[in-house]
Amino acid sequence: MTSESAISIQAPALEAMIRGIFEAIGCDRDEAQTVASHLVESNLAGHDSHGVVRVPRYVEWHREGYIVAGRTPEVVTDGGAFMLLDAQRGFGQAVTKKAVAMGIDRARQHGAAVVALRNTGHCGRIGTYAEQAMAEGLLSIHFVNVAGSVLVAPYGGVDRRFSTAPIAIGVPLKDRPVVLDFATSLVAEGKVLVASNGGKGLPDGALIEPDGSLSNDPHTLYGDYPPVGPRIPGNGLGAIRAFGEHKGSGLALMCELLAGAFTAGGCAGPTATRGCITNGLLSIYLSPAHFGTDAEFQRMGREYVDWVAASRPIDPAVGVLMPGEAEARNRTARLRDGLILPGNIWEDLRRTATTLGVPVPAV
Repeated sequence: MTSESAISIQAPALEAMIRGIFEAIGCDRDEAQTVASHLVESNLAGHDSHGVVRVPRYVEWHREGYIVAGRTPEVVTDGGAFMLLDAQRGFGQAVTKKAVAMGIDRARQHGAAVVALRNTGHCGRIGTYAEQAMAEGLLSIHFVNVAGSVLVAPYGGVDRRFSTAPIAIGVPLKDRPVVLDFATSLVAEGKVLVASNGGKGLPDGALIEPDGSLSNDPHTLYGDYPPVGPRIPGNGLGAIRAFGEHKGSGLALMCELLAGAFTAGGCAGPTATRGCITNGLLSIYLSPAHFGTDAEFQRMGREYVDWVAASRPIDPAVGVLMPGEAEARNRTARLRDGLILPGNIWEDLRRTATTLGVPVPAV
């Protein structure tokens, strides 16, 4: 197989290999499983940018001491219905899952909770945490920033000033849950990473060069890079653009202020970028049962969502999708048919596993 060839692999086999990689570098079984399942689930949902393509980068960050295995969120401030937690640079998927569980517990006690989390390693697809809260019947809102990651140009500018600053909102309507999850940049950095490895290409004008010209070439962000190997965002001279012009730019600013400055974990800048990114999150949890609106919330919410989805579709084969429905469709198809990984990404994973003595499944 050449590095350019795409491969197909079933999710359980891929997850077992990824879990083995994280166990091999020092994570215990539960932590390794949490990280692996989160990454593979991101691929299943169709968010390949936040999936297994991240593994070699995480391994390198751990080797350099930027991410630490075995961390638990440390309580800095506890006000009952609000908390400030410090992740101590733990693996993001593991510590964030624990922080969300703490927020869920407090919202069950008080009806509402606000949890600020700082200094967590890259925590992956944020919609996962909205889904975690929805499984317990809670609404949740998550503002996220990426300290040490300056990738996105503000509206009207060409210089990098923001991180990709995602937002996620989960609404637990029975039988039709709604999950909104997006980066405030036009594309997530992980999508540029996937494109640079031979995956899905970027939309026209997703990136901007220093002279203001638009680009969809990953070299704009990464500079020169080998066919298989690391991509370093700081090597390129250009930036990712914010989505929706001034609207996405404004949301990115608010994510940096709420999740970065308010948590005291740091904004994307202006200080020099770190060796590794860390995420900050400001999460809000609401319990409809405590507010006494659960029955009407379910009735009105479902009636409204069904009415919106019943709009005459432009393409009847696709229909009008609510947030989260595309991911559900992807998950069903990819569990059935297997995951397709570009050859460059698979080769990077295979090399990482082999170096660590982890068995590589047949593909």
